[in-house]
Amino acid sequence: MADFLWKKTDVPVDEKIMAFMAGQDVVLDRQLFVYDLQASAAHVKGLESIEILSPEEAGKLLGALTDLEDKFISGAFTLDDRFEDGHSAIESYLIEQLGELGKRVHTGRSRNDQVLVATRLLLRHRLEELQEQCLATARLCIERARATANIPMPGYTHLQRAVVSSVGMWFAAVAESFIDNAQLARDTRNWINANPLGTAAGFGVNLPLDRELTTRELGFSRMQVNPIYAQNSRGKFEIQGLSAFAQALQDVRRFAWDISLFSTSEFNFVKLPDRFTTGSSIMPNKRNPDLVELLRGAYPCVEAAIIELQSLLSLSSGYHRDLQNTKPPLLRGLEQGRAVMDIFPDLVGSLEFNEQALENAIEPAMHATDRAMELAAAGLPFRDAYRTVMNEMPELAGREASQSLDARVSPGACANLMLDELSRRLEQLQD
Repeated sequence: MADFLWKKTDVPVDEKIMAFMAGQDVVLDRQLFVYDLQASAAHVKGLESIEILSPEEAGKLLGALTDLEDKFISGAFTLDDRFEDGHSAIESYLIEQLGELGKRVHTGRSRNDQVLVATRLLLRHRLEELQEQCLATARLCIERARATANIPMPGYTHLQRAVVSSVGMWFAAVAESFIDNAQLARDTRNWINANPLGTAAGFGVNLPLDRELTTRELGFSRMQVNPIYAQNSRGKFEIQGLSAFAQALQDVRRFAWDISLFSTSEFNFVKLPDRFTTGSSIMPNKRNPDLVELLRGAYPCVEAAIIELQSLLSLSSGYHRDLQNTKPPLLRGLEQGRAVMDIFPDLVGSLEFNEQALENAIEPAMHATDRAMELAAAGLPFRDAYRTVMNEMPELAGREASQSLDARVSPGACANLMLDELSRRLEQLQD
């Protein structure tokens, strides 16, 4: 391992203790490394703007940072246990390439604000991806809702058949949920889009750092002004970012539960394409909905990450080494959420519906609420209409599912799905 940045020459380093203290940092930092390099480049430009670095010196440092990023992306440079973490790897590389000039990159910053800014940039990127994934899901669900608006489907409460619904209404429900999830991802991104670079270890530095410049360079909407708060916000912003993923995965879980039921032989409403299923290791007759079940089980990983962070943040103001442990749950939760949302739209678009099985599942009694509403609309008090229909059940046998769908005209219901309104909301989130 390269020498520690903080090492005092007269203090021996216990390798076992250091291995424990460094933990998984150098491995985890592979996910943050490009963002750390971007922030380092912005910091160099900031030092040049206040004449700590000359234009020539800044140019050399920026060139070396670009070379390191290219090598890291191509695999020519590996972030491994030669280094304590990603921050030390950057500084070691710059010193190796530029000698004494490389040592100047750390002027006016701490590893504390380095990890804060890299984490903000990562979260921002992941939330941008989440917004797009949610919009793609919502767009696909609106298309499917239009195509299936007239396909009857039992509507359930308490897992019991309740009223006549439609496949289109079910898809529209999923569409609206992911429009909301996209908006939450966007709003969360905006909330965390604050620049902590230049707050150093939590108390500022004795330099007139151009923090407005680094804010612009990195595309942040504002500075995080107070250095103590910048440190105190570590973990807080991560929890909020994960919470946006948790909301999306909650809806994936509900969808997957529906499909788990609907694809059983007992329901037979939905057929899963073979690529979304696996065979049994012992039963030749089986195709198992493993993908759907794993999507259903993905949410707890994100929830666990949030709980781990919440438990960790029982701390006083300022930096504590405990905060190093915010990385594993954050990166684990983000990766799980990203993987789920990469796959989910493909599942949504691939479902095949058994229209005959759906039609056969509509029972006469499921028209009872429609009949009660008709009597109430004709002037009978609803409670009286309710009791009247209880005695009319046999008379409902002649009704068609299409009658129920056509009559359900309230906004958002089967005959009035308001898909154009959902599309309008979706398009507003494209900007």
